[in-house]
Amino acid sequence: MTSVPVTGYLYPSDDADPHHSHNLYITTWDGQPVHTHEFKGVTSFDVGHDHRYAGTTEPAPSGVKHTHRYCTFTSFDAEHKHVIKGVTGPAIFLPGEGHYHEFSGVTSVDGQTPHKHRYCGRTSL
Repeated sequence: MTSVPVTGYLYPSDDADPHHSHNLYITTWDGQPVHTHEFKGVTSFDVGHDHRYAGTTEPAPSGVKHTHRYCTFTSFDAEHKHVIKGVTGPAIFLPGEGHYHEFSGVTSVDGQTPHKHRYCGRTSL
C-alpha cells in the first residue's frame, strides 16, 4: 500500500453528536490542490412521488483527469428517504476555465412499498 500526502484542516462542527465533533477539509492531495462540486436535482416520479436531493462531491485533485465520489440523502417524502451514492463521470471542460461532471444512478430501495428512483444531472462548475 502506498501513502499519499494529504493536507487540510479540521473545523469544529456545530453537531451535538459526541462521535463526530469536527469536519475535515482537505486542501491538497498528493501535492495538487483539490476542489469539490455541488450537485442537486429531483428524482424520477415513481410510486406516486419524487424526491429532491442536494450535496457536495468529495474532493478531487485539480488540473488532472479525475472523477468525484458523491453521497447524500433525498428529501423525506411519502414517509421515507433514499440514499444517492456514486461516482461522477470524467471532467467536461468548458472554453476558457472551469469544468463540470455528469452523474446518474438509482437510489437505494426504501418506502412502505419498497421502490427506487432514477436520478441524473450535472455538477456545478
